[in-house]
Amino acid sequence: MFPLLPYSLAPLFLYNKPMNILIIGGAGYIGSHVVREFLDRGHKVTVFDNLSSGLWENIPPEAEFHKGTIMDYGFLHSSCRLSFDAVVHLAAFKAVGESMEKPEKYSLNNICGTINILNAMADTGVKYMVFSSSASVYGTPQYVPLDEKHPINPESYYAFTKAEIERFMGWYDKLKGIHFASLRYFNAAGYDVKGRVSGLERNPSNLIPVIMEVAVGMRKELAIFGSDYETRDGTCIRDYVHVSDLAAGHAAALDFIVKNDSSLTINMGSETGASVLEILSEARRITGRPIPSVIVGRRAGDPAVSTASAKLARDVLGWKPEHSAIETILKSTWEVYSRSGIRV
Repeated sequence: MFPLLPYSLAPLFLYNKPMNILIIGGAGYIGSHVVREFLDRGHKVTVFDNLSSGLWENIPPEAEFHKGTIMDYGFLHSSCRLSFDAVVHLAAFKAVGESMEKPEKYSLNNICGTINILNAMADTGVKYMVFSSSASVYGTPQYVPLDEKHPINPESYYAFTKAEIERFMGWYDKLKGIHFASLRYFNAAGYDVKGRVSGLERNPSNLIPVIMEVAVGMRKELAIFGSDYETRDGTCIRDYVHVSDLAAGHAAALDFIVKNDSSLTINMGSETGASVLEILSEARRITGRPIPSVIVGRRAGDPAVSTASAKLARDVLGWKPEHSAIETILKSTWEVYSRSGIRV
C-alpha cells in the first residue's frame, strides 16, 4: 500500500486557483454532489459519464458533458487531452453481492477501466486524481473505530477491486508522477443540503434509500438482515456520512495533493454509529409513514459494528462532517423522495 503522509504535513490551507476538472461518473449519486461542490468553489467542471446509473437531471447546466465509457480508451484519451488539471474518478460498479457473482464485470470496469484512466492521464499530462475508494477494503474490523493503519483484508470482489486500484495508483505515482487522493468512504447518505440534486438512485441496495423506497410504496417492506448481533439493539451499526460532506472532502483532498504535490489515503466518515433499528425509527418519525419491516437472516460478511476514525482527515485536510447527523441525512433524503411524485 502506498504510504500515508505523516501528520506533520498537516497545515490548513486553501488552494484558491480555479482548476479545470474532469469528473468521471459525475452524473451519479455521489458524483453529482461532487460536481456541485467543485462548481461552488469556482472550478471549471466537465462530467464524463455513460449514464448507465447516472442521470441527465443530475448534470448542472454550468458543467460540460461528455457521454462515454471508461472502457473506450480512445474517447477517454481524447477527453483527457482538453487541458485538465485533475480527474475525479467515481465510475466504479459497487454492488457487493453482484461482484461475488460476476467478478469478470467488476474486473473489466473497475480495474481495467481505472487503468485506462491512469494511462490516459499519463499520456496527456494530467497529474492529479481523486479516487472514490471504500472502507470495505478493511474487511471485518479487528478494532473500531477503523483508522487508515488497519490491515487491508477485502471480503468481497468489489472491495478487492478498490484495494487493487489503490495499489495501481501507488505505482503510477512512483513511475509517472500522478499524485492521488484515495478517499475511503464509509456509508454515503443524504442529499444536497441546498436541495439542488433530485435524481433518485437506480436500484439502490443501501439502507437509507431502501427505507425511502418503502416509505413511498416502491417496495413492500424493509428486510433487516439479522437482529442478534452483539450491539445495543441486536442490529448492525454503521457510520453514515452525508454526501455533501463527502463532496467537500473531495475538494479538500484535491487542494491538499496539489499544494503538497504528494499523495494521500484517508478515511471519510462521521465517527458516529447508528443501528439499523435506530435509522428505521427515525425514518418513521421524519416521514410519518409506517415503513413495514421484516427480520431475515444475517448476510455473510456483515460485521456487527463498523465506524470510522476521521482524525487524519481533520488533521490533514481540516475536514469535518458538518451535515452528517442522522436527522439531517434522513430529512434531506425524504425531501427528495417526497417530491418525486412516486406513490405506488
